[in-house]
Amino acid sequence: MRACAFILAACLALPGAASPRDQVRVVGSSTILPYTQAVAEEFSSEGPFPSPVVEATGTGGGLQLFCAGVGPRTPDIAAASRRILPSEMALCRRNGVTGITEARFGEDAVVLAQSREAAPVTFSRAQLFQALAASVEVDGELVPNPYRRWREIDPSLPDEPIEVFGPPLTSGTRDAFVALVMEPGCRSFPAIAALPAPRRAEVCGRLRRDGPFIEAGESDNVIVRRLAADPGAIGIFGHAILHENADRLRGAALDGVAPTREAIASGAYGAIRPLYLYVKDAHRGLIPGLDGFLAEYLSEAAIGPDGYLVERGLIPLAAAERARLRAAVAAGDPQPLAGR
Repeated sequence: MRACAFILAACLALPGAASPRDQVRVVGSSTILPYTQAVAEEFSSEGPFPSPVVEATGTGGGLQLFCAGVGPRTPDIAAASRRILPSEMALCRRNGVTGITEARFGEDAVVLAQSREAAPVTFSRAQLFQALAASVEVDGELVPNPYRRWREIDPSLPDEPIEVFGPPLTSGTRDAFVALVMEPGCRSFPAIAALPAPRRAEVCGRLRRDGPFIEAGESDNVIVRRLAADPGAIGIFGHAILHENADRLRGAALDGVAPTREAIASGAYGAIRPLYLYVKDAHRGLIPGLDGFLAEYLSEAAIGPDGYLVERGLIPLAAAERARLRAAVAAGDPQPLAGR
């Protein structure tokens, strides 16, 4: 970490080099965006530093920017709704980003939501796989997905066209939806379960591209607007977005459990995933306000059980985990990433 910081400082001292930014820059997950914006507002209102620049690029897109190199033209923090991948760590190393602190700061749930004007609906993972997979099992055979209406899958489902708005390939929410919903649903079908592992993984994880699943980009607010305009549609995003729009939207039950705050916190709701911040250690002490912004983000006032991020939908870590997190981040401890 000291070597990287020295190199960065030396580069900034060269004649004609770009000056250090006076704003912290955060990129990444649209799920985490409302939390980061709230922390940025609190941070800038209480101190001498300007409000951080926060960009919703998606988890994958944010980590690509984060791993592009060291220096003021690159982000200081990547917010991620999944853990960094080995391929992304390799990209970081190739570009000289060798000191990274991982901060798992809370939990969230992947939810399916609908307009409050629509009749409440509940889905099983198997039904969602049948609705959204590119290939499904019909009469023991793997075929291109033929389903166009929910009732074709199960008579208990609405007699409505399948219309699901979800995140793009760069999104950590999409990765989590595949891992927590599609893959478990896929295992319900014997012909798919019997496939060789690589082929099975492909079938379980590939979403259809023939109309019923619609990629809505990295802005969750686009999905919210579409659901408000179309009561028959379903949207996929993080629980924080549902929490923010509870006056207009309701969560659909998954395997009989609605995504209430209580069900998510207790673990009864099944599609729960951790949330992360990745911090570029070489920028700490050089980008004004970075350490202070991190301290605010991980403070008890923000992520504690009565914190302002919890009021916005974050599921807090246990007290001992929060204390360990703050100590590790303050020390710039990269150990959670060892071996990746």
